[in-house]
Amino acid sequence: MEQRRRSNTIYLLLLFFFLVFTSRTSTSSSCRRRTVKHLSTTPPSSTPLESRITSKVIVFSIVSGILTGLVSALVLAFLVRSIVKYMKQTPILKGPVVFSPELTPKSLHGALGNGIHLLGSDPNGKYHKVVLDNGLVVAVKRLCSPEASGSSTSRNSVKRRLQKELELLAEIRHRNLMSLRAYVRESNEFSLVYDYMPNGSLEDVMTKVRGKELELGWEVRLRVAVGIVQGLQYLHFSCDHQILHYNLKPTNVMLDSEFEPRLADCGLAKIMAASHTGVSCYSAPESSQSNRYTDKSDIFSFGMILGLLLTGRDPTQPFCVDGASGGSLGQWLKHLQQSGEAREALDKSILGEEVKEDEMLMALRITIICLSDFPADRPSSDELVHMLTQLHSF
Repeated sequence: MEQRRRSNTIYLLLLFFFLVFTSRTSTSSSCRRRTVKHLSTTPPSSTPLESRITSKVIVFSIVSGILTGLVSALVLAFLVRSIVKYMKQTPILKGPVVFSPELTPKSLHGALGNGIHLLGSDPNGKYHKVVLDNGLVVAVKRLCSPEASGSSTSRNSVKRRLQKELELLAEIRHRNLMSLRAYVRESNEFSLVYDYMPNGSLEDVMTKVRGKELELGWEVRLRVAVGIVQGLQYLHFSCDHQILHYNLKPTNVMLDSEFEPRLADCGLAKIMAASHTGVSCYSAPESSQSNRYTDKSDIFSFGMILGLLLTGRDPTQPFCVDGASGGSLGQWLKHLQQSGEAREALDKSILGEEVKEDEMLMALRITIICLSDFPADRPSSDELVHMLTQLHSF
């Protein structure tokens, strides 16, 4: 249907141009015929004044014909360029776009229209638990509308960029990345369909750990850290074009039933305007100061998550550094490391065996390196995989 509408539009444009061009050509030919007729009926004994007037008419006709031809050529070139550009635009799709054989457009429409259970939210949208008619449980993230402001052209541009990004993410397959199963665009809203993760996000889990509702040993925490950095390694080095996460934080790290981490919302933050309304404590300094973002910016965010796993403390809370409050998690860890009190930073609920403490202290040093203010001083995700896997045998 979209392609048919485009073809009809193109035919109408070409017909309009043909009629205009034919009209201009007919007018110009008529003018030339009248000029020739006038010249042929001029008496041989014309005066010098009449000859000059006739010459001016001829010159005017020639110049007018040349200008008409140039303008027509420019209009034709502009029209062809506009048509080609229009045809190359990605059509904005409506309704479900499914990438998994387990899902059908009909089942998605029915499930999204019925009762859904809210799991959580972030600045970009809300997460819901949805049960399909075949019994399959999925997680649906409903993105905030990317059409809040701007002209119609700019809003459509955002839609196309988001749609293109989603189709790219649907092709990514890795054990530590959330696989996009489908997406649905209805009116001004995008709904993204993922596998359901029974343990929720890392933020949910660590909140339960701090509230003593859940115990999470060092081995599990290290496995989570390794899984996160393996997901980053794939995005940074194994994709055809490097993909940056742009918004790595505990709420975007989902945990399956075995606490295997999967990164969610990869790359979406650069498109969704709502993600830039504030700076998270997980954001690298350069991304907020100079609006520069590289793979090393993702590494800074990972360093904050690794610090969270090691200390168990909420990085959004202020830390006391040199007797003054208001410091960040990274500043606090560096202070303790330099003063020889690094052990004081570790989560007391997982301290015990000497071997594990050595691993944790080494991981703490890696955390501090990742949180360097200078991107060049941070390790790559490829280097981090080797550094962390050497701490323990996976």
